This record gives sequence, C-alpha cells and structure tokens, in this order.
Amino acid sequence: MANPVVAIVGRPNVGKSTLFNRIAGERISIVEDTPGVTRDRIYAHAEWLGKNFNLIDTGGIEISDQPLLTQIRQQAEVAIDEADVIVLVVDIQNGVTDADEQVAKILYRSDKPVVLAVNKVDNPERRSDIYDFYSLGLGEPYPVSGVHGVGVGDLLDAVINHFPETADNEDDGTIHFSLIGRPNVGKSSLVNAILGENRVIVSNVAGTTRDAINTRFTAKDGREFTMIDTAGIRKKGKIYENTERYSLMRSMRAIDDSDVVLVVLNAEEGIRELDKHIAGYAHEAGCGVIIVVNKWDTIKNKDHRTMTDFTTLIRNEFQYLSYAPIIFVSAKTKQRLNQLPTMIEEVYDHSRRRIQSAVLNDVLMDALAANPTPTQNGRRLRVYYGTQVAIQPPTFVIFVNDPDLMHFSYQRYLENQIRRAFDFTGTPIRIIKRKRQ
Repeated sequence: MANPVVAIVGRPNVGKSTLFNRIAGERISIVEDTPGVTRDRIYAHAEWLGKNFNLIDTGGIEISDQPLLTQIRQQAEVAIDEADVIVLVVDIQNGVTDADEQVAKILYRSDKPVVLAVNKVDNPERRSDIYDFYSLGLGEPYPVSGVHGVGVGDLLDAVINHFPETADNEDDGTIHFSLIGRPNVGKSSLVNAILGENRVIVSNVAGTTRDAINTRFTAKDGREFTMIDTAGIRKKGKIYENTERYSLMRSMRAIDDSDVVLVVLNAEEGIRELDKHIAGYAHEAGCGVIIVVNKWDTIKNKDHRTMTDFTTLIRNEFQYLSYAPIIFVSAKTKQRLNQLPTMIEEVYDHSRRRIQSAVLNDVLMDALAANPTPTQNGRRLRVYYGTQVAIQPPTFVIFVNDPDLMHFSYQRYLENQIRRAFDFTGTPIRIIKRKRQ
C-alpha cells in the first residue's frame, strides 16, 4: 500500500518550506553517510505517531513567467492531483489575503480534505487572531510556528485523522516492479517491449496510485509480475510538461508500490542530474534496484571496451548503488530484454533473504579478526553480536558498547563483509547500531 501523500500549499512567504523542513527534518528517514545521493527537498518521507506518509512542498515547484496568483493556483492544482490531504498555510502577520481566499476556493471545491495551518504564531498572545481565518471556510485553523515547532503536533494529529483506512494487504504472490527515469529515456518503449517479448497474459489490475498503470503479466517460467508504469503520464497544461520535479513526484508514488525498481538511463544522452535524483530516492526507499541502460542500439562504433567504460561511468556517478546490477538493453531491437524477468526475480529474492543469527555472527567475528575495531579518544569500539530484524531491505542490528564509536567507514566495512558472505546483489542493506544494555 502506497503511503498517503500530504501537500503543503499557500502563497509565497507564509513559511511553507519552513513547515516542510520542520515536519520532514525531524522525522524523515535518511540514509546518512551515503556519498552521491542528491536529495530534492520538494519530496520527503515523514512519520507521525507511527503513520508514514509522503510530504510535498509545492513551494519548490518553480513556475516561471507566470503572474503570482496564477502560479499559486497552478501549485494548488498540483496538490489536488497528487495529495490525499492538503495543508493550506497562511500567515497570521498579514491576516487573510486575496491570494489566501483564491486558493481556499479552489481547495474547497476539490474533494480532498484540507487542514488549515496559521503559521508564524510565535507569540501566544497572537493565538486569538487565528479566528479571522474561519472566514476561509476550511474549518478549524491550527496555530503553528514552523520556526519553533509550536503547534506542529496538533496540526499533524489533524492531518493523519484524514488518512484513508489501510487494510492489511495479503501478499498476492506477484513481484511488483516499476520503471522510473526522466522523460524520454524510453520507459514506454520498454514497457511495450517487455510485454511483447514474453508473449504474456495481460490483465488490468486496479492501481493503488491514481495515475500509474499497473499491468500484471506472467513470464515464461510462470512467475507472476505486476509492472507499475509511470511512463508517458502527463497532465494537460504547460506546468506538467515543463516541470521535471512533477515527474519526480509521480516516480516516487511508483517507488512506494514497488519491490524492485528499474532505473532507466538513456545510453544516447548519457547520465543527467535528474537521473541521480530519482535513483537516490529508490535507494533511500529500500527497494531492490536494477540499472537499465536503454537505447544501447543507438551507440555507434561499439567495441569491447564501450560497455566497460559506460559501466565505470555509472559506478562513479552512482556510488551509492554499487550493489545494483547493470544491464544494457534496447527496447527497439529487444536486445537482452529476455534477461530482465530473471534478474528482477533474483533481486526480489535477495531483498527478502534472511540470515540466521549464528551464521551472521560467524561472519562478524571473522571481520573483526581481520580488521580490529578502531579506537577513538582512547576508547575502543566493541562489537558484541548482530541479528537480522527485517527484510525488504535486509536490516541488521549490531549491538556495541557505544554507537558513537562506530565510524561510518567501519560500518561500511562490516556491510561489505556481509555482502561478501551472502548474496545481496540488487538490494540495499541497512545496519542499525545499538548499545547493548
């Protein structure tokens, strides 16, 4: 089940980004010490009272050459399209403005629940001023201070009350995978080629995201797959065609529904910055990842080093995806596409692999013997034991005397030793440091 989406909207200078950072910065799950991951603050994973959700800062959507009110209206339309719950941010210092009223009317006509946040209530004496905002017709206004965090908890309580009820989804036995990437990398062509290559039985499956197309098919070996296709999904209007960040939001919804993500690159155009944005989100979400280099047929004068050189370039640009396998394909000629289902299945199985604690600790002890733990300020890190606590991605808790003594480089060393002992190709693994009681 995809996480609910909460969008923050409002006119400029009301503190949307400050509130976004307050909610996301304290509760966002970020993989630290991971070089090369480029994060775009328009989109974040967040959590409140055990409820996970995705947060959109529409203030990060840049719409140039448009009148101010038109920009605000377009951002509100993006929120209506994407969000399950909308937070309208207003500013107590300026009171109710024409722009506030215009956005409120748009949101009021939508079928989405709206929570009204009155920002910059830094002084308790100003709380009585919030009642003017009842005139917007959006219900109770919640006084908050994005800078100091005052009232944010009450605001989030109201937000999560609007989340749809989530029933426990039974595992239907299919592997869910998505194709993500910037526009024009050939995702649509790959989708059609994958379906045609396998001579599959195709049926429509109701998608958990509103706009992605979920297609179930059966591979030659009988394994069931559900392909989540975000390719070619466009909305009418110039904003949707020209805003790359909007396509990123759609990719994020597909990632949430996926067991394995195919990060599609365009061999003809090479690696772009947006490629790293999107791939970084797949890594942080903990999905299995396969890097698919499409349009390989367009590369002329290939020799025995062409593929090796491109692989080296990918490894340099996507250092955080060193575990991800790379495959060079062509949707046009269907080169190597028959290998994709098997590769997806293998990555899926690796992401669900469980390691017995006794076997894991044998590997850890061998790693400690080969490379003893470092000392810091006269204190030596002591590693007592480890255990696996989760799958998708495989997550290990390592109990130590003091988590602060484990430098990220030594943690990376332990991760590499675990990967060397067990095949986790295609899946990230998480290591959690915990002090032994």
